[in-house]
Amino acid sequence: MQSVSLALMEGKSHQPVLVVAGPTASGKSALALSVAEEFDGVVINADSMQVYTELRVLTARPSLADEARLPHRLYGVLPVTEICSAARWREMAIEAISAAYAAGKLPILCGGTGLYLRALMQGLSPIPRIPEEVRQDIRDRLMRDGPVALYEMLQNIDPETAAQLEPGDRQRVARALEVLTATGRPLSQWQVEPLVGPPPELRFQTIVLEPPRAALYASCDDRLLAMVRAGALEEVEVLRQGGFDPSLPAMRALGVPAFLRHQSGELGLEEAIDVAQRVTRRYAKRQTTWFRNQIISNFLLKSQYSFKYNEEIFSFIRQNLLTHYE
Repeated sequence: MQSVSLALMEGKSHQPVLVVAGPTASGKSALALSVAEEFDGVVINADSMQVYTELRVLTARPSLADEARLPHRLYGVLPVTEICSAARWREMAIEAISAAYAAGKLPILCGGTGLYLRALMQGLSPIPRIPEEVRQDIRDRLMRDGPVALYEMLQNIDPETAAQLEPGDRQRVARALEVLTATGRPLSQWQVEPLVGPPPELRFQTIVLEPPRAALYASCDDRLLAMVRAGALEEVEVLRQGGFDPSLPAMRALGVPAFLRHQSGELGLEEAIDVAQRVTRRYAKRQTTWFRNQIISNFLLKSQYSFKYNEEIFSFIRQNLLTHYE
Protein backbone atom coordinates (compact mmCIF):
# COMPACT_ATOMS: atom_id res chain seq x y z
CA MET A 1 0.00 0.00 0.00
CA GLN A 2 1.28 3.42 -0.93
CA SER A 3 1.11 6.25 1.57
CA VAL A 4 -0.91 9.05 0.00
CA SER A 5 -0.48 12.69 1.01
CA LEU A 6 -3.79 14.24 0.08
CA ALA A 7 -4.34 17.84 -0.89
CA LEU A 8 -6.29 18.67 2.26
CA MET A 9 -3.46 17.43 4.44
CA GLU A 10 -1.12 19.83 2.66
CA GLY A 11 -3.41 22.82 3.10
CA LYS A 12 -4.36 23.02 -0.58
CA SER A 13 -7.78 23.98 -1.91
CA HIS A 14 -8.53 20.84 -3.93
CA GLN A 15 -9.64 17.58 -2.36
CA PRO A 16 -9.56 14.65 -4.81
CA VAL A 17 -12.43 12.16 -4.78
CA LEU A 18 -12.43 9.02 -6.90
CA VAL A 19 -15.76 7.80 -8.31
CA VAL A 20 -16.11 4.18 -9.46
CA ALA A 21 -19.37 3.80 -11.39
CA GLY A 22 -21.06 1.42 -13.79
CA PRO A 23 -23.88 -1.11 -14.11
CA THR A 24 -24.64 -3.85 -11.65
CA ALA A 25 -22.35 -6.91 -11.78
CA SER A 26 -19.60 -5.03 -13.66
CA GLY A 27 -17.00 -5.42 -10.89
CA LYS A 28 -17.21 -1.98 -9.22
CA SER A 29 -16.82 -3.23 -5.65
CA ALA A 30 -13.76 -5.33 -6.48
CA LEU A 31 -12.15 -2.38 -8.28
CA ALA A 32 -12.88 0.01 -5.41
CA LEU A 33 -11.36 -2.47 -2.97
CA SER A 34 -8.20 -2.80 -5.06
CA VAL A 35 -7.84 0.98 -5.27
CA ALA A 36 -8.43 1.35 -1.52
CA GLU A 37 -5.71 -1.20 -0.81
CA GLU A 38 -3.24 0.51 -3.13
CA PHE A 39 -3.91 4.09 -2.07
CA ASP A 40 -5.02 3.81 1.57
CA GLY A 41 -8.63 4.65 0.79
CA VAL A 42 -12.11 4.53 2.26
CA VAL A 43 -14.84 2.95 0.13
CA ILE A 44 -18.08 4.99 0.31
CA ASN A 45 -21.30 3.41 -0.92
CA ALA A 46 -23.17 5.13 -3.77
CA ASP A 47 -25.82 2.43 -4.32
CA SER A 48 -29.39 3.16 -3.27
CA MET A 49 -30.09 -0.41 -2.12
CA GLN A 50 -26.81 -1.17 -0.38
CA VAL A 51 -27.65 1.40 2.29
CA TYR A 52 -30.19 -1.04 3.79
CA THR A 53 -29.19 -3.24 6.69
CA GLU A 54 -31.44 -6.15 5.80
CA LEU A 55 -30.26 -6.56 2.19
CA ARG A 56 -26.65 -7.70 2.31
CA VAL A 57 -27.00 -10.70 -0.02
CA LEU A 58 -29.47 -9.42 -2.61
CA THR A 59 -27.67 -6.10 -3.07
CA ALA A 60 -24.22 -7.73 -3.30
CA ARG A 61 -22.82 -5.63 -0.50
CA PRO A 62 -19.13 -6.10 0.26
CA SER A 63 -18.53 -9.17 2.39
CA LEU A 64 -17.86 -8.98 6.11
CA ALA A 65 -14.29 -10.01 5.37
CA ASP A 66 -13.83 -7.16 2.87
CA GLU A 67 -15.36 -4.67 5.28
CA ALA A 68 -12.93 -5.88 7.95
CA ARG A 69 -9.92 -5.51 5.62
CA LEU A 70 -10.53 -1.88 4.72
CA PRO A 71 -12.89 0.86 5.89
CA HIS A 72 -16.29 0.95 4.18
CA ARG A 73 -18.89 3.65 4.80
CA LEU A 74 -22.67 4.00 4.18
CA TYR A 75 -23.21 0.26 3.70
CA GLY A 76 -26.15 -1.18 5.66
CA VAL A 77 -26.70 2.03 7.60
CA LEU A 78 -30.50 2.33 7.33
CA PRO A 79 -33.43 -0.01 8.06
CA VAL A 80 -35.66 -0.91 5.12
CA THR A 81 -38.45 1.14 6.68
CA GLU A 82 -36.61 4.37 5.84
CA ILE A 83 -36.37 6.08 2.47
CA CYS A 84 -32.93 7.23 1.38
CA SER A 85 -33.46 10.07 -1.08
CA ALA A 86 -30.69 11.45 -3.25
CA ALA A 87 -30.59 14.52 -0.99
CA ARG A 88 -30.21 12.42 2.14
CA TRP A 89 -27.50 10.26 0.60
CA ARG A 90 -25.69 13.40 -0.60
CA GLU A 91 -25.52 14.74 2.95
CA MET A 92 -24.22 11.42 4.27
CA ALA A 93 -21.68 11.15 1.45
CA ILE A 94 -20.29 14.63 2.06
CA GLU A 95 -19.89 13.76 5.75
CA ALA A 96 -18.15 10.48 4.84
CA ILE A 97 -15.80 12.27 2.43
CA SER A 98 -14.90 14.82 5.12
CA ALA A 99 -14.27 12.02 7.61
CA ALA A 100 -11.99 10.27 5.12
CA TYR A 101 -9.91 13.42 4.75
CA ALA A 102 -9.79 13.91 8.49
CA ALA A 103 -8.28 10.41 8.69
CA GLY A 104 -5.82 11.16 5.86
CA LYS A 105 -7.43 8.66 3.49
CA LEU A 106 -8.58 8.78 -0.13
CA PRO A 107 -12.40 8.82 -0.48
CA ILE A 108 -13.61 6.33 -3.11
CA LEU A 109 -17.29 6.54 -4.06
CA CYS A 110 -18.53 3.23 -5.44
CA GLY A 111 -21.97 2.51 -6.85
CA GLY A 112 -24.38 2.35 -9.71
CA THR A 113 -27.10 4.78 -8.62
CA GLY A 114 -26.58 7.52 -11.15
CA LEU A 115 -29.05 9.90 -9.50
CA TYR A 116 -27.00 9.82 -6.30
CA LEU A 117 -23.74 10.52 -8.09
CA ARG A 118 -25.25 13.30 -10.18
CA ALA A 119 -26.76 14.89 -7.07
CA LEU A 120 -23.31 15.04 -5.49
CA MET A 121 -21.19 15.91 -8.51
CA GLN A 122 -23.54 18.26 -10.39
CA GLY A 123 -25.96 19.53 -7.77
CA LEU A 124 -29.49 19.09 -6.49
CA SER A 125 -32.60 21.21 -6.12
CA PRO A 126 -32.56 22.95 -2.70
CA ILE A 127 -35.55 21.06 -1.29
CA PRO A 128 -35.43 20.92 2.52
CA ARG A 129 -35.31 17.52 4.20
CA ILE A 130 -38.81 16.10 4.59
CA PRO A 131 -39.77 15.36 8.23
CA GLU A 132 -40.29 11.67 8.92
CA GLU A 133 -43.82 12.24 10.22
CA VAL A 134 -44.78 13.75 6.85
CA ARG A 135 -43.29 10.79 4.99
CA GLN A 136 -45.12 8.35 7.23
CA ASP A 137 -48.44 10.13 6.78
CA ILE A 138 -48.13 9.97 2.97
CA ARG A 139 -47.11 6.29 3.11
CA ASP A 140 -50.12 5.53 5.32
CA ARG A 141 -52.40 7.25 2.82
CA LEU A 142 -50.80 5.31 -0.01
CA MET A 143 -51.45 2.02 1.75
CA ARG A 144 -54.99 3.00 2.70
CA ASP A 145 -56.23 4.76 -0.44
CA GLY A 146 -53.93 3.42 -3.19
CA PRO A 147 -51.72 5.20 -5.74
CA VAL A 148 -54.51 6.34 -8.06
CA ALA A 149 -56.24 8.28 -5.29
CA LEU A 150 -52.98 9.99 -4.35
CA TYR A 151 -52.30 10.80 -8.00
CA GLU A 152 -55.72 12.43 -8.30
CA MET A 153 -54.94 14.46 -5.18
CA LEU A 154 -51.67 15.57 -6.75
CA GLN A 155 -53.47 16.53 -9.97
CA ASN A 156 -55.71 18.87 -7.99
CA ILE A 157 -52.96 20.66 -6.07
CA ASP A 158 -49.89 20.39 -8.34
CA PRO A 159 -51.08 19.63 -11.89
CA GLU A 160 -47.73 20.59 -13.43
CA THR A 161 -45.86 17.89 -11.53
CA ALA A 162 -48.70 15.38 -11.94
CA ALA A 163 -48.56 15.81 -15.72
CA GLN A 164 -44.96 14.51 -15.66
CA LEU A 165 -45.84 11.35 -13.72
CA GLU A 166 -47.77 8.15 -14.27
CA PRO A 167 -50.68 7.37 -11.89
CA GLY A 168 -49.01 4.10 -10.87
CA ASP A 169 -45.63 5.66 -10.05
CA ARG A 170 -46.06 5.27 -6.31
CA GLN A 171 -42.69 6.62 -5.23
CA ARG A 172 -42.64 9.78 -7.33
CA VAL A 173 -46.27 10.65 -6.63
CA ALA A 174 -45.64 10.21 -2.91
CA ARG A 175 -42.47 12.30 -3.14
CA ALA A 176 -44.35 15.17 -4.82
CA LEU A 177 -47.01 15.13 -2.10
CA GLU A 178 -44.39 14.98 0.64
CA VAL A 179 -42.60 18.05 -0.73
CA LEU A 180 -45.82 20.03 -1.07
CA THR A 181 -47.02 19.05 2.41
CA ALA A 182 -43.70 19.79 4.12
CA THR A 183 -42.72 23.00 2.31
CA GLY A 184 -45.98 24.51 1.10
CA ARG A 185 -44.49 24.74 -2.40
CA PRO A 186 -45.06 22.36 -5.34
CA LEU A 187 -42.20 20.17 -6.44
CA SER A 188 -42.41 21.80 -9.87
CA GLN A 189 -41.43 25.13 -8.29
CA TRP A 190 -38.50 23.65 -6.41
CA GLN A 191 -37.20 22.02 -9.58
CA VAL A 192 -36.66 25.35 -11.32
CA GLU A 193 -34.55 26.72 -8.45
CA PRO A 194 -30.77 26.94 -9.00
CA LEU A 195 -29.03 23.71 -8.06
CA VAL A 196 -27.03 23.38 -4.88
CA GLY A 197 -23.67 22.32 -6.28
CA PRO A 198 -21.01 20.12 -4.72
CA PRO A 199 -18.65 21.47 -2.07
CA PRO A 200 -16.27 23.65 -4.13
CA GLU A 201 -13.11 22.03 -2.77
CA LEU A 202 -13.98 18.56 -4.08
CA ARG A 203 -12.32 17.50 -7.31
CA PHE A 204 -13.87 14.40 -8.87
CA GLN A 205 -12.27 11.91 -11.21
CA THR A 206 -14.57 9.20 -12.51
CA ILE A 207 -13.86 5.64 -13.62
CA VAL A 208 -16.82 4.10 -15.47
CA LEU A 209 -17.04 0.38 -16.21
CA GLU A 210 -18.88 -0.55 -19.41
CA PRO A 211 -18.53 -4.27 -20.13
CA PRO A 212 -19.77 -5.73 -23.44
CA ARG A 213 -23.43 -6.58 -23.15
CA ALA A 214 -23.04 -10.36 -23.43
CA ALA A 215 -20.42 -10.47 -20.70
CA LEU A 216 -22.44 -8.17 -18.46
CA TYR A 217 -25.61 -10.22 -18.86
CA ALA A 218 -23.75 -13.44 -18.10
CA SER A 219 -22.31 -11.83 -14.96
CA CYS A 220 -25.80 -10.70 -13.89
CA ASP A 221 -27.18 -14.21 -14.32
CA ASP A 222 -24.29 -15.90 -12.52
CA ARG A 223 -24.42 -13.48 -9.62
CA LEU A 224 -28.16 -13.98 -9.13
CA LEU A 225 -27.61 -17.73 -8.84
CA ALA A 226 -24.78 -17.12 -6.39
CA MET A 227 -27.09 -14.93 -4.32
CA VAL A 228 -29.64 -17.73 -4.09
CA ARG A 229 -26.93 -20.10 -2.88
CA ALA A 230 -25.73 -17.48 -0.38
CA GLY A 231 -29.11 -17.00 1.29
CA ALA A 232 -31.15 -14.60 -0.84
CA LEU A 233 -34.38 -16.52 -0.24
CA GLU A 234 -33.88 -16.41 3.50
CA GLU A 235 -33.23 -12.67 3.28
CA VAL A 236 -36.47 -12.11 1.37
CA GLU A 237 -38.38 -14.29 3.81
CA VAL A 238 -37.35 -11.93 6.62
CA LEU A 239 -38.83 -9.05 4.61
CA ARG A 240 -42.03 -11.04 3.98
CA GLN A 241 -42.43 -11.87 7.65
CA GLY A 242 -41.86 -8.22 8.51
CA GLY A 243 -44.96 -7.19 6.59
CA PHE A 244 -43.29 -4.04 5.27
CA ASP A 245 -45.03 -1.49 3.06
CA PRO A 246 -44.59 -2.79 -0.52
CA SER A 247 -44.06 0.78 -1.76
CA LEU A 248 -40.80 1.09 0.18
CA PRO A 249 -37.76 1.26 -2.15
CA ALA A 250 -36.09 -1.72 -0.49
CA MET A 251 -39.09 -3.91 -1.29
CA ARG A 252 -38.44 -3.32 -4.98
CA ALA A 253 -34.72 -4.17 -4.87
CA LEU A 254 -33.57 -6.47 -7.67
CA GLY A 255 -34.81 -9.97 -6.96
CA VAL A 256 -37.08 -9.09 -4.04
CA PRO A 257 -40.43 -8.93 -5.95
CA ALA A 258 -39.77 -12.17 -7.83
CA PHE A 259 -38.74 -14.09 -4.72
CA LEU A 260 -41.70 -12.71 -2.75
CA ARG A 261 -43.94 -14.13 -5.50
CA HIS A 262 -42.14 -17.46 -5.13
CA GLN A 263 -42.61 -17.51 -1.38
CA SER A 264 -46.31 -16.73 -1.75
CA GLY A 265 -46.67 -19.75 -4.06
CA GLU A 266 -47.23 -17.73 -7.22
CA LEU A 267 -43.96 -18.76 -8.91
CA GLY A 268 -41.77 -21.83 -8.77
CA LEU A 269 -38.16 -21.27 -7.77
CA GLU A 270 -36.74 -21.70 -11.28
CA GLU A 271 -39.33 -19.32 -12.70
CA ALA A 272 -38.64 -16.76 -9.97
CA ILE A 273 -34.91 -16.95 -10.68
CA ASP A 274 -35.57 -16.47 -14.39
CA VAL A 275 -37.77 -13.42 -13.71
CA ALA A 276 -35.19 -11.92 -11.37
CA GLN A 277 -32.41 -12.48 -13.90
CA ARG A 278 -34.38 -10.81 -16.69
CA VAL A 279 -35.21 -7.81 -14.50
CA THR A 280 -31.56 -7.52 -13.49
CA ARG A 281 -30.34 -7.65 -17.09
CA ARG A 282 -32.79 -4.92 -18.12
CA TYR A 283 -31.68 -2.79 -15.20
CA ALA A 284 -28.00 -3.25 -16.10
CA LYS A 285 -28.80 -2.17 -19.67
CA ARG A 286 -30.55 0.99 -18.43
CA GLN A 287 -27.63 1.79 -16.13
CA THR A 288 -25.13 1.41 -18.97
CA THR A 289 -27.15 3.78 -21.15
CA TRP A 290 -27.53 6.28 -18.31
CA PHE A 291 -23.82 6.44 -17.52
CA ARG A 292 -22.96 6.70 -21.19
CA ASN A 293 -25.24 9.72 -21.62
CA GLN A 294 -25.21 11.43 -18.22
CA ILE A 295 -21.73 11.03 -16.70
CA ILE A 296 -18.53 12.24 -18.30
CA SER A 297 -15.97 9.56 -17.51
CA ASN A 298 -12.32 10.40 -17.03
CA PHE A 299 -11.38 6.75 -17.47
CA LEU A 300 -13.67 4.36 -19.37
CA LEU A 301 -13.00 0.65 -19.01
CA LYS A 302 -15.00 -1.14 -21.69
CA SER A 303 -14.65 -4.46 -19.96
CA GLN A 304 -15.59 -6.36 -16.85
CA TYR A 305 -13.16 -5.40 -14.09
CA SER A 306 -10.21 -7.73 -13.61
CA PHE A 307 -7.00 -7.40 -11.62
CA LYS A 308 -5.12 -7.35 -14.92
CA TYR A 309 -6.27 -3.75 -15.43
CA ASN A 310 -4.86 -2.54 -12.10
CA GLU A 311 -1.58 -1.18 -13.44
CA GLU A 312 -3.35 0.97 -16.02
CA ILE A 313 -5.98 2.15 -13.54
CA PHE A 314 -3.47 2.91 -10.79
CA SER A 315 -1.37 4.90 -13.24
CA PHE A 316 -4.43 6.96 -14.18
CA ILE A 317 -5.17 7.68 -10.51
CA ARG A 318 -1.60 8.78 -9.79
CA GLN A 319 -1.42 11.08 -12.79
CA ASN A 320 -4.91 12.58 -12.72
CA LEU A 321 -6.28 12.46 -9.20
CA LEU A 322 -3.57 12.62 -6.58
CA THR A 323 -1.72 15.90 -6.17
CA HIS A 324 1.13 14.23 -4.34
CA TYR A 325 2.01 10.73 -3.30
CA GLU A 326 5.08 9.13 -1.83
